[in-house]
Amino acid sequence: MIAASVTDYRELARRRLPHFLFEYIDGGSYDQVTLGRNVSDLAAVALRQRVLRDVSHIDLSTTLFGQEMAMPLALAPVGLAGLNARRGECQAVRAAEAAGVPFTLSTVSACSLEEVAAAATKPFWFQLYMLRDRGFMREMIARAKALGCPVLMFTVDLPLPGSRYRDVRSGLSGSPGLRGDIRRAWQVLRRPRWAWDVALHGRPLMMGNVASVIEGHAPMADFLGWLGSNFDPAVSWDALEFIRAEWDGALVIKGILDPDDARAATRLGADGIVVSNHGGRQLDGVLSSARALPAIADAVKGDMTVLADGGVRSGLDVVRMLALGADGVLIGRPWVLALAARGQAGVRHVLQLIEAEMRVAMALTGVTAVADIDRTIIAQEGTA
Repeated sequence: MIAASVTDYRELARRRLPHFLFEYIDGGSYDQVTLGRNVSDLAAVALRQRVLRDVSHIDLSTTLFGQEMAMPLALAPVGLAGLNARRGECQAVRAAEAAGVPFTLSTVSACSLEEVAAAATKPFWFQLYMLRDRGFMREMIARAKALGCPVLMFTVDLPLPGSRYRDVRSGLSGSPGLRGDIRRAWQVLRRPRWAWDVALHGRPLMMGNVASVIEGHAPMADFLGWLGSNFDPAVSWDALEFIRAEWDGALVIKGILDPDDARAATRLGADGIVVSNHGGRQLDGVLSSARALPAIADAVKGDMTVLADGGVRSGLDVVRMLALGADGVLIGRPWVLALAARGQAGVRHVLQLIEAEMRVAMALTGVTAVADIDRTIIAQEGTA
């Protein structure tokens, strides 16, 4: 199968991955209403086509948090992403560097901060969850600082893990012990290419950043149960003061869906936010990122950098997010699906596809620079 789009990479990943891993990447929480809205609401944003403009020189470059980028895009943090290909986060960071965009490493990545830094030639971003063990958090922040990570992305919408039915059905969640191990092993045996590449030659299969606090539990042994017992449900806005005391770089709050929360992040000294519902994987039934973004951008844009994720499947979707008010866009599933299908080459290809699609969308809406993308390129129904 020749991959020409993110949708094609989704199918390739489905064919290659053990069932429980594909379901983890592809699924959302509860009945997946928000997961569907993320895609459909963004796709419903109609752009205003303009013609006979000089679009011979289109510039996708931008600067976020003092960092020059080839396009207004970053790879979002995705837990366990490195299990989708051999030492997967290391492959992904190299693909991001080749495309001139940032890579964000998850707290619960397979590869550690130090391993990814050894694979990279430039500093990457780091995403942090609030764990119960504050001493360990201080240590992790110090590790990110020592490696020169310029941006710390603090995820705030996971005080408790969402109810992800597909993970239960697949055996990733709620199946500890021998029975769960046998179930997952059978799924692995049905995917021999993945077993050879990752399970056999991609070891160690663990969460590299938090290995010292896992107490011997493997990432597949009730992964969501481990999250629930180690993440801190008592986290509040006071946590920003704790993090600010340890971190003097750019601080981005991920998981904002309400303008009042965006304003609070501004008052407490955050440098940016990510308008996000965790890819539809936490509270089902909330607004899609596309629906939430305009009001949030109106509330805080100019005071902080506004990023957005959720439902982005193409360069056209990136332009839509920018038109709705984002300064930059994060992609999660697209790069992980491509990683699962073709490794580093797949991630690089997806980024090339997004770049090409952005150029077409900009050319046919009559804009030649990222800074010129705003709501004027969104079509208004009923206008002559």
